[in-house]
Amino acid sequence: MTTHLPDPAPPQPGPVPLVAPPAPLPDAPEDGETAQAGGTARDRTAGPPAPGTPGAVGPAGRPRGLRGLPARLWRGRPEDPSWARPALLALLAATAALYVGNLSASGWANAFYSAAVQAGSVSWKAFFFGSSDASNFITVDKPPLALWPMALSARLLGLSSFSVLLPQALMGVAAVGTVYASVRRTSSPRAGLLAGALLALTPVAALMFRFNNPDALLVLLLALAAYAVQRAQEAASTRWLVLAGVLLGLGFLTKTLQAFLVLPAFALVYLATAPTGWWRRVRQLLLAGAAMTAAGGWWVAVVELLPASSRPYVGGSQDDSFLSLTFGYNGFGRLTGNETGSVGGGFRGGDLPGAPGGRGGMWGSTGATRLFDGDIGGQIAWLVPAALLLLALGLWAGRRAPRTDTARAGLLVWGGWLLCTGLTFSYMGGIFHQYYTVALAPAVAALVGMGADAAWRERDRAVPALALAAASAATGWWAYVLLGRSADFVPWLRYAVLAVGLAGAAALLGPVVARAVRPGAARAAARAATAGAVAAVAAGVAGPAAYSLDTVSTGHSGSIVTAGPAVSGGMGGPGGRRGRGGFPGFPGGAAPQGAGGFGGLRGGAGAGQGGTGGTGPGGLPALPGAGQNGRGGLPALPGGGQAGQGGSGQGGTGPGVTGQGRNGLPSFPGLPGLPGGTGPGGGRSGGVWGGGVRGGLGGLLEGARVGTAVTALLRQDASRYTWAAAAVGSQNAAGYQLASRQPVMAVGGFNGSDPAPGLAQFQEFVRQGRIHWFVAGGVGGGGGMGGSSDSSRIASWVEESFTARTVDGTTLYDLTQPKG
Repeated sequence: MTTHLPDPAPPQPGPVPLVAPPAPLPDAPEDGETAQAGGTARDRTAGPPAPGTPGAVGPAGRPRGLRGLPARLWRGRPEDPSWARPALLALLAATAALYVGNLSASGWANAFYSAAVQAGSVSWKAFFFGSSDASNFITVDKPPLALWPMALSARLLGLSSFSVLLPQALMGVAAVGTVYASVRRTSSPRAGLLAGALLALTPVAALMFRFNNPDALLVLLLALAAYAVQRAQEAASTRWLVLAGVLLGLGFLTKTLQAFLVLPAFALVYLATAPTGWWRRVRQLLLAGAAMTAAGGWWVAVVELLPASSRPYVGGSQDDSFLSLTFGYNGFGRLTGNETGSVGGGFRGGDLPGAPGGRGGMWGSTGATRLFDGDIGGQIAWLVPAALLLLALGLWAGRRAPRTDTARAGLLVWGGWLLCTGLTFSYMGGIFHQYYTVALAPAVAALVGMGADAAWRERDRAVPALALAAASAATGWWAYVLLGRSADFVPWLRYAVLAVGLAGAAALLGPVVARAVRPGAARAAARAATAGAVAAVAAGVAGPAAYSLDTVSTGHSGSIVTAGPAVSGGMGGPGGRRGRGGFPGFPGGAAPQGAGGFGGLRGGAGAGQGGTGGTGPGGLPALPGAGQNGRGGLPALPGGGQAGQGGSGQGGTGPGVTGQGRNGLPSFPGLPGLPGGTGPGGGRSGGVWGGGVRGGLGGLLEGARVGTAVTALLRQDASRYTWAAAAVGSQNAAGYQLASRQPVMAVGGFNGSDPAPGLAQFQEFVRQGRIHWFVAGGVGGGGGMGGSSDSSRIASWVEESFTARTVDGTTLYDLTQPKG
């Protein structure tokens, strides 16, 4: 293996290795250790003079210390070309502009998490536990680490949409810089810049780094962990490997077990390639595992050891246990589909008639093509074929490299990340949302950057040239397919990327063909290859960039959001885009453009009409009990006590459906139209469940729209009560809490299916005068979801015991004024 220069001279024929090792490391090694790298022993005890001592210098003789800091920041590493660091700073600035601009367009984004941020910004106890309200009744259904930066930002800047979302955008900039640094170590600055730019322009990244779900912090922590693993592998560094373990532990405190999907790949790569003895590698991995357990387990230990009376209820669990939540609803339940208390709980692959091949369910079909299908493909899959092709090429080219080769190890780290996480997403049978795929974005970007740069350096050889040409052609064709799913979105672009991608592929083959056919034309062919490379990059970037620009120019809100324009045949997204929200059409069925929605909700861009007592064309069959009271099965959707009005979401219309749904999933008021759509809103009356909630699925997926009069009522004498109000479902409660800035109890947690509080406990709270108002509407749990039905019983008791009052179209009950 030979060390390459970042800007090589025109390539010469010859057996030069495709994957080059990194430049020598400038960092001081660990004391007392010796490592073998490429067969050469390094003295790990020697090092430069300590900073601040006479004669102390950095790499290439540059002075160290604060005086040289500005120059180092601008100049970068001494072996880098002069343009590398300014180009990186320009990339980071452009990423910041992309992610921070128009940041408040999404409002509170996911009100579920914004309400917890509001609570944490006024209560340190709520901050620590991740409580949904400042009075600490119940937590969100995730650990709290992702909430902490947002809550600190709200404390510092004041609570606003901008202060909540700003940390997420900055995490996106940091993730781009981390991917650059990681790819730069095993490839070149050019590869790092390409990888960073591809990450920044990935549509789902542009969405989630401007949204307040935990995924933004998770992706940053995983990228940092990948960087740490690479640093550890280079010199068998215990410190870097322990740091990787700490970062994965923090990832667990961000989104529980999803952080560990990369763990098998990271551990195996280090075990197989680190330049030290076998048993030392094992010991180092055990130490890193202990660090990971400590970093992720300390908060869990506090929650599990504290008496239940001293902390809020663990939201999302059925037994007030964070371990149960981790391994059940948020853990293995996501793989099997058996998620007690979930909105789709109990549905396994094939349980829903009409699911494709019996492999689907409420969250779409599973299988190897899942990440390429429907609107999921437009989130992440633009460069996945190229990434896999270039990964295979890099591993083939480095097949004879030493075991400890760092370039190949880098490919394995990122390739293992992509395969482990991608296969899990493809086959998991439980809750799956399109935005989960942001966890693949760094790996895809890094593999394309590393692979394309390595192949370009050897473009005069047949195999690399063919690989580059194939990647360009496949990327152009695949972008053509993905853009075709949004036929009305920049309609000319799909033809342009196809033509440019194919032209780039032809030009990239020029040097090889010219050498074989007409050697005198090699110089002209080389120039054509350069133009082909530019064309290939343009073809690969154009589609994702267009989707990303559309994403950042549009507000997104709710629990399920998607990047880019509406997609034919997609799963949609409740409240996903302001003005374009709608509950997803279920996959399968006869309609090629998505399934029929419930009572007029869109299914992708072409929803069929759902009806009662029959099968909606191309959509979900009539559910047991539809059009009646919903007893014995899934209830009638949407309505409340009276028919919900049939509004129009984008892509289809349909009638309201009546029913109360008391013994199962309740009827959902006001589904037509959803936030920003053209529907008139929700049912105005009909008891507790007809409370006029204007969020998606009766407040399950979107925060409630709260009028000024209701806000004033909630604030009235709020200091006299522990909770200004109670409402079923966390999203429903979040809307009222964010409007009033007063604690609102989320009865039943996110889905309304948690046994918190029980009816007796709620009655005791009311007797003690701790809750002022009860807001009708929302989603109540029940046996149909496998969770608790306490929220339904509480709502029924309130309806029977207190007098309803309608304000701004919202039904409320004053719990201090019983009937009679």
